[in-house]
Amino acid sequence: MAEKILPLQEQIHHLNRIGIALTLEHDLQSLLELIVQEARSLANADGGSLYLVNGDKLAFTVAQNDTLDARLGDSKTTRASFQKHEIGITNTSLAGYVANTGKTLNIDDVYELGEEVEYRFTSTFDDMNNYRSRSMLLVPMLNRRSEVAGVLCLLNAMSSRKAIISFSKEYEPLLLSIASQAMAAIENARLIDKVKRSCLDTVFCLSMAAETRDHETGAHVRRISDYSSILADTMGFSPEEIESIRYASPLHDVGKIGIPDRILQKPGKLTEEEYEIMKTHTTIGASILEGDSEYIDMAKLIALTHHEKMDGSGYPNGLKGGDISIFGRIVAVADVFDALVSKRVYKPAMPVEKAKAIIIESSGSHFCPSVVEAFLKSLDDFIDTKARLVDAGQEADA
Repeated sequence: MAEKILPLQEQIHHLNRIGIALTLEHDLQSLLELIVQEARSLANADGGSLYLVNGDKLAFTVAQNDTLDARLGDSKTTRASFQKHEIGITNTSLAGYVANTGKTLNIDDVYELGEEVEYRFTSTFDDMNNYRSRSMLLVPMLNRRSEVAGVLCLLNAMSSRKAIISFSKEYEPLLLSIASQAMAAIENARLIDKVKRSCLDTVFCLSMAAETRDHETGAHVRRISDYSSILADTMGFSPEEIESIRYASPLHDVGKIGIPDRILQKPGKLTEEEYEIMKTHTTIGASILEGDSEYIDMAKLIALTHHEKMDGSGYPNGLKGGDISIFGRIVAVADVFDALVSKRVYKPAMPVEKAKAIIIESSGSHFCPSVVEAFLKSLDDFIDTKARLVDAGQEADA
């Protein structure tokens, strides 16, 4: 038996709160988790999942379950692996039927389906997790073209006494409303992500205009972006700051576009006069990076400070310690590490362990100790990034 639905005023309050929450969240995976979490909260469901249409398949994107969380704690490997599966959009499965027909399914017991229906419940999830599914409510998620773009599924409605009950039919329009809001939020998040990726590609292209003149590569600027965001994440920066440094750091040497080729591409050691000219790439970069964007503001700060040193012996302004922007201090470690371990026409790649030793030795004099500490904690991630983003025509050096 289904319990009484929430009073109308509470329903409206809940839907408004969900709408606001969905509007504020732009990270796609976090948004998907939030959708299932809020839908479960509204209907008091033990579990829930969300499928998104991917061609002619439905892709499992989220799986939540309070009973399994209590039993497994942080060990959710079984559910995580199941979450990666895809199913066909056909009438033979519950989610497939909803995606194919656009109809809602509200089932009292998925193990007691009559012979008159063409869909069947697959017990794979239950078998893998020693779980018993019973009541299930599945609603279609329609996009702006009124096409089914996903399916929201709630599992095992719970009574106030923690007994499994049926989902009230009165919840169906509420869940459809959430699904509609959710799909609009998903499409917005996808659009924002697409725009961001386009912006990052543009940043990489602009960075390359300067870097290729200095024997650098596209892989180099992408590695600096990843290294810098890894360090910021390890150091506990906010998601917004991590994203900003990912976009801003590739522009750290954009000022090299103003350095003459005879100096920038000189194979031998620079004279004192040439070195002074080379150092102006920091101030040239800062002058180029003028704008109102938070990414550009950070890029300007990084361009101006990533060659400063903790002991004040860096350039262009001889800043010391905490006077150096933390973002410049982060990029300094990322940039030097990549320069050390990368092969160039004028030098071989240095082994990672030797580069690590140099960075440790320079902690407190050249590099910020807290950034070096984060570097050591995340070195495995650096190595993975280095192997993934390999310079053209080169193999990753171990």
